[in-house]
Amino acid sequence: MNHAELEEQIRRRWPGRVNMYRDTSKTLVIEPNLSLLRDLCGWLFTGASLPFGGTVVEESADEWELRHIFYGVEGGGWVQVMARQPLAVKTFPSISTKVHAASWQEREIEDLFGLTFEGHPLLGDFVLHNDIWQEGVEPMRHQFNAKTPISERQPDPDWRPRRIVQAPGAFIMPIGPIFSGIAESVNLQLETVGEDVICAFPRLFYEYRGIEKIAEGRAAADALLLAERFAATTAFAHALAFCQAAETICGIKVPARASVLRVFLAELERFRHHVGAISAICESTALAVAASQMAILEEDLLRLSGVLAGHRYLFGLTTPGGMCKDLDSAVCQKTYRKCREILAQMERLEEMLRFSSSFLDRLEEVGFISRDETLNHSLVGPIARASGVVRDLRKIQPYSGYECFDFETPGESEGDGYARLRVIFEEARQSVRLMKQAAAVLEPGPVRATIQFKAGAALGWTEAPRGAAFHWLRLSEDGRVVRYRIIPPSFINWHGFHLSVENFAFQDLPIILATMNLSVAENDR
Repeated sequence: MNHAELEEQIRRRWPGRVNMYRDTSKTLVIEPNLSLLRDLCGWLFTGASLPFGGTVVEESADEWELRHIFYGVEGGGWVQVMARQPLAVKTFPSISTKVHAASWQEREIEDLFGLTFEGHPLLGDFVLHNDIWQEGVEPMRHQFNAKTPISERQPDPDWRPRRIVQAPGAFIMPIGPIFSGIAESVNLQLETVGEDVICAFPRLFYEYRGIEKIAEGRAAADALLLAERFAATTAFAHALAFCQAAETICGIKVPARASVLRVFLAELERFRHHVGAISAICESTALAVAASQMAILEEDLLRLSGVLAGHRYLFGLTTPGGMCKDLDSAVCQKTYRKCREILAQMERLEEMLRFSSSFLDRLEEVGFISRDETLNHSLVGPIARASGVVRDLRKIQPYSGYECFDFETPGESEGDGYARLRVIFEEARQSVRLMKQAAAVLEPGPVRATIQFKAGAALGWTEAPRGAAFHWLRLSEDGRVVRYRIIPPSFINWHGFHLSVENFAFQDLPIILATMNLSVAENDR
């Protein structure tokens, strides 16, 4: 369904009650009466089958502005549903009863801005945990000074974990938030009456860093440093999304060579990331030799990235307007050839894993997520594609010239851990295929356009290794950040984590976590 068809259907359903206009040729902005907000968003989500990207809230001098973002429109279009309230009114209708994927978005906004969403079944105790923070902090409000530490916290002494299972003998098994090794802080509250998980609640944000707040008032170049450092393993993807938002605001066209280099580096990052994910899956099933072999390949790719770009995790390469520096075409070709060799080694290991019954027994029919559940939660990346929802922003919302490249988006239908592993293997192959094409079409030319920052707001996006990533950016006239909103794939996918572990045994948990490949750092921005 394209924008014109959407507009026509909306006018027929709600004649004279909805204001619509084109913000850009590819963005349809809809401003309904607040009484229609829930039904309109529900229709876009289920009736028009548009995936839900996230919610952006902005606080101006006199009003609140809420944007619910949908994508997947035919021709690569976006839909933004706007809702406004005077600053003194801190209540909006919740759309989560119609768009379940919005539930965590609204919970986050309630904690950080103090807004209330009428009809939401569960608010509070999300980002700011009630047993650690006092109520009413609202750290994303303009009036909150991020430079002044909160000297005295007043946690709720009566806080208790929420309970769903009330059967005789039911109890909560807490896992984390403190782990040994390099595991990040997350608390998994698993309810059970025996050996199977009945309900699961992931409690995140123990590492909440307030990246969006810290970015406010900073120059765009300084904010870019935050964008590429809050999740190091996917640094280039997030930096690219930030840069594309800034370039849209400033009306800058990136030089052709810079666009191709961005594709090359994005796929190098994806390849390295997926090799690391496969290593973690092997380790979770106690295949120590296979895990070590994949870890060696990951280290080879990290060293290759360092030689090519000057940083193992590709920091400091992309910038608004293009690239910070040019990369030698011959070195890019050499990097591709080395990646092809690493891919061959990875495929030999894949073939051995395919015939390892002890490995397959731990993955097949474990951690199942259905297609309907995937759609309901708007899950993204390999997790969604393994459950039959084959969405890829490089295809449906092309950026950086991806529409000019020939590649496939892999998909499976089983929705279990083995399906996710197969998708990851195939995506790694496609990344090397894209690197080959990008290295072959690198033409001489500039890699950076002059950029003059100006006031405005725009959405940037990428298909990061873990899935769709969205970055909303608003700049002032002098190029300073007024509002920065990050919606990373791990935040979206952690919302669906419980689906994969419920009704499975406790001993399956480490394996399910590995195949889900969720990042705490990416979530706890």
